[in-house]
Amino acid sequence: MKSNFLLFLTLFVFTTVFCGCNAMRGAGKDVQNAGGSIQRTVDHNS
Repeated sequence: MKSNFLLFLTLFVFTTVFCGCNAMRGAGKDVQNAGGSIQRTVDHNS
């Protein structure tokens, strides 16, 4: 019983960490794309 709980807890933690890393990577790309768009707009209007 205890080993099943530990297995479940370990899998839950790894899954949460993995999903969190992918979410942060995606957010970083979105921010980078937004910054590039702003920079192109500034360069175009200068």
